[in-house]
Amino acid sequence: MTARFATSRERMVQEQLHPRGVSDPNVLKVMSEVPRHLFVDDAMQARAYGDHPLPIAGDQTISQPFIVAAMTQALQLQGCEKVLEIGTGSGYQAAVLSRLCEKVYTVERINTLLAGARKIFDQLHYYNILSRLDDGTTGWQEHAPYDAIIVTAGSPEIPEPLIDQLADPGRMVIPVGDRSVQELQYLSRKDGEIKVQRLESVRFVSLIGEHGWKND
Repeated sequence: MTARFATSRERMVQEQLHPRGVSDPNVLKVMSEVPRHLFVDDAMQARAYGDHPLPIAGDQTISQPFIVAAMTQALQLQGCEKVLEIGTGSGYQAAVLSRLCEKVYTVERINTLLAGARKIFDQLHYYNILSRLDDGTTGWQEHAPYDAIIVTAGSPEIPEPLIDQLADPGRMVIPVGDRSVQELQYLSRKDGEIKVQRLESVRFVSLIGEHGWKND
């Protein structure tokens, strides 16, 4: 079983990630190592490394591997960063980030998801991930500023609290748009100047909260 999943991870990297422009060797290495199948229901483990998102509890999803890798690569992590993640979900994105930075702070509004993710983090000994049950659109002010911020749900706009909690220099990736389709945006801050670059069209579940969508 372990060998089968290792082969699946390597195939995922070679067939889904590398051909689409994911070239950061550290990101590719981590994607080939983190056991994605542990972050989905047992009945879906055979599909864990497929080129598609999968449903998880709370009417949420685990993003397809390429989106996880592309968003991670966009953050340009060097290993010493403090990263804020909004939307823990299954925990897979936080797990990937934790292998590439110093510490991950992840915020989730659905308790069952957060509890499940925390259990897997502990199982894998990923102890540099700190989690919180809260409205992610308000960030996590206590530990700000963050070198990088990643938002794994679609927002109608970039939440101001997240911009305020971004370090200088700092970078953020976030899906912005309506509730059916969004544009993945890359926001950078350097010397007080903020620039926003549009990356590609994506489709995420809605970011619910005070500075996002108001309800489900």
